[in-house]
Amino acid sequence: NRLGGTLKSAGLSLYYHNHAFEFDVHDGVRGWDILVAETDPKHVWFQMDVLWTVFPGQDPARLLRKYPDRWLLLHLKDLKKGVPTGSLAGHTDLTNDVALGTGQVDWPALFRASQEVGIKYYFIEDESPTVTAQIPKSLRFLERLEF
Repeated sequence: NRLGGTLKSAGLSLYYHNHAFEFDVHDGVRGWDILVAETDPKHVWFQMDVLWTVFPGQDPARLLRKYPDRWLLLHLKDLKKGVPTGSLAGHTDLTNDVALGTGQVDWPALFRASQEVGIKYYFIEDESPTVTAQIPKSLRFLERLEF
């Protein structure tokens, strides 16, 4: 909160980017919910990483709607079909990062929710070893996506 306030006074914004471990439960409460509750919405925003929301078994559209005033940025990443979800590990093989639209993410639902909550910026983040082949596929998918 202090850092977010300091950055705001300098004309900058603080965004927290999630990974899987924030969805672990502590004393009956999800870590993510604690993080949102304990940060000041005037000073701390959130940037959802879609793969790191799906990998631990969360629904990204539902999470956007649960905290509609806290998001402005999305990292668009898709998780390979067949990769088990529910893991709170902060890593998965980079080959599990696949071209958008070929994995497990329900993109129409996510984009409907992102419009509802006012997401302003979208970033394709592809860390796979085949990124140069996947980015054009992801762009074609996004151009054709209807929601």
